[in-house]
Amino acid sequence: MLAYTYKEKGKFVLEEKEKPQLCEETDAIVRVTLASICSSDIHIKHGAVPRAVPGITVGHEMVGVVETVGNKVTKVKPGDRVTVNVETFCGECFFCKNGYVNNCTDKNGGWALGCRIDGGQAEYVRVPYADQGLNLIPGTVTDEEALLTGDVLATGFWAARISEIREEDTVVILGGGPTGICTLLCVMLKSPKQIILCEVDQERIAFIKKHYPKVLVVNPEETDVETFVKAHSDHGGADRVLEVAGGSQTFDLAWKVARPNGIVTIVALYEENQILPLPQMYGKNLIFKTGGVDGCDCDEILKLIEEKKIDTTPLITHTFSLKEIEKAYDIFENRKEQVIKIAIQP
Repeated sequence: MLAYTYKEKGKFVLEEKEKPQLCEETDAIVRVTLASICSSDIHIKHGAVPRAVPGITVGHEMVGVVETVGNKVTKVKPGDRVTVNVETFCGECFFCKNGYVNNCTDKNGGWALGCRIDGGQAEYVRVPYADQGLNLIPGTVTDEEALLTGDVLATGFWAARISEIREEDTVVILGGGPTGICTLLCVMLKSPKQIILCEVDQERIAFIKKHYPKVLVVNPEETDVETFVKAHSDHGGADRVLEVAGGSQTFDLAWKVARPNGIVTIVALYEENQILPLPQMYGKNLIFKTGGVDGCDCDEILKLIEEKKIDTTPLITHTFSLKEIEKAYDIFENRKEQVIKIAIQP
């Protein structure tokens, strides 16, 4: 089968590999019908994910059809349409039982697919712990509608959930890329008083203004963001800040625009260390929440998609075949052609 493979820093190659086989009784083999490219894949390419293993097939955003299952798999069967979760989790350890599936203690727990084990930018993928890692797609939901469920949409949903957003809150989202927009969609479900999104890319700004006109958008290259947020909030800053951009200055901006005793949720994956300037923020009494997504809300997300309460299809701006994936990466990595998300058809 064709598979897009991480060879070494800066080098991905489309090559022939053996079709995956069941390794454990809890595995499933999924025929990939649609996959996507994530910014985390770009981080792997740049060498910013040390745990990524050279030789693995990349890709952790995908949907497909179950082809075979191990003897201990009970939730799905061959022929089922499924989303694939970015996280691998056993469901039995302390962290899984408490909903912290990103920290599953299994050897492949957490982000494994497309990082430490073969992922889904390929024709087939092996999914460990299939009863946890696969979610049934409702019959009325298309592959395109479900595509982002297992990763960027799960990330946005998790971020909105742990941020404890209330209806009286002003919420600031830093970053208007794919994950930022998915976070925005999930924040909107909480119906806060005001949402402010911070973004510098003019094409992304135009996209957000077109599709989500009630959201205030501020460009830090044109406007002082701290002043803007204070002017549009009730208590000298944002009640909740969700940092999704991962830029060189966005971590610093996140705590600065938060009001005292606010919650700052760090969603971004940084390529460099960030500084926590405790003397400067002393007395602000902020609550920081950080880390990788606990992607255990996918059934609820799929139900919201089925009910038309979440729609990520406008984000899919391009579609390519797997044979064209190098072109797709060039467009995505270099933000060409007003790209937001790219779908890959094996």
